[in-house]
Amino acid sequence: MKRTVYCQLLKQEAEGLDRPPHPGSLGERIYGNVSKEGWKQWLERLTTIINENHLSTADPKSIELIEQHMVGFLFGEGHLGKLPAGFSPAGQKK
Repeated sequence: MKRTVYCQLLKQEAEGLDRPPHPGSLGERIYGNVSKEGWKQWLERLTTIINENHLSTADPKSIELIEQHMVGFLFGEGHLGKLPAGFSPAGQKK
């Protein structure tokens, strides 16, 4: 039987993750409150955040900033997580 959660991002019941996707209490919070589809959407946004901000996942300061974006995107907390102003994906008109 598949595990379901009320996804804070999608605002509906959906299939839950198989395990916490991130270490620590933030990972446990995501596991309990974000669906597989919500996490997939976050991973797509993460790529943009890393590229637009020139972040490195090997840098502790970058990880801290990524986590702030993660909380903003997934839970609507703080001022991070949104696309940069004026951003449009390659191939799309602004």
